[in-house]
Amino acid sequence: MFIKICGITSEEDALLAVAMGANAVGFVFAPSPRQVAPQVASDIAKRLPGGVWTVGVFRDAAPQRVSDVAHGAGLHAVQLHGHEPPGDARWLATRFDMVIQAFAAGDARVRSAGEYGASAILLDAPSPGSARVFDWSLASEVPPGQRVIIAGGLHPGNVAAAVAATRPWGVDVSSGVESRPGRKDPIKVRDFVAAAREALEAAGARDVPTGVAPYDWQEDPLA
Repeated sequence: MFIKICGITSEEDALLAVAMGANAVGFVFAPSPRQVAPQVASDIAKRLPGGVWTVGVFRDAAPQRVSDVAHGAGLHAVQLHGHEPPGDARWLATRFDMVIQAFAAGDARVRSAGEYGASAILLDAPSPGSARVFDWSLASEVPPGQRVIIAGGLHPGNVAAAVAATRPWGVDVSSGVESRPGRKDPIKVRDFVAAAREALEAAGARDVPTGVAPYDWQEDPLA
């Protein structure tokens, strides 16, 4: 399972996330209590071991700026978390190993998510960062053949239920594993990762959507 710990603001928290088993860490460049400067993200990313996805999170930024900032920080992937048109994600997909397109659950655009050409579709609560859970049944609106990442109000106590209900390709968490905004709690991070992986094992190996193969962490260019 792809597990992303987002809202990273310090090297300590980034290394903690990786040590606890996260596959990816996210740096927020959009306005947020967890927003970091590109240079901070760059300094942290340089300290991480190989094979870890570093993701820059943007909201309604021009695609060239997304590319310039993320590449300048040495990141592998970008996440678009606004109302970007499909062309933005397609353009960025030619420049990054992974592009994650985020949608609010229930957004009418979810039904045409395939037009974005993204590596994965992230479903979040209508108010990102609100720590609120959305109706997980809305994940069924994502077109077949798309990798789905579930976010929005997840924490160690409910991530297993989210995985059981949606059987996603990945999960994403930020405030649900914090001791305070921008600072991760080691025990919560550990418990979140463990609960997510145990839930996937309990559900059994899921069928991969037609035409889509999960990333092989041993064969990826980052490995």
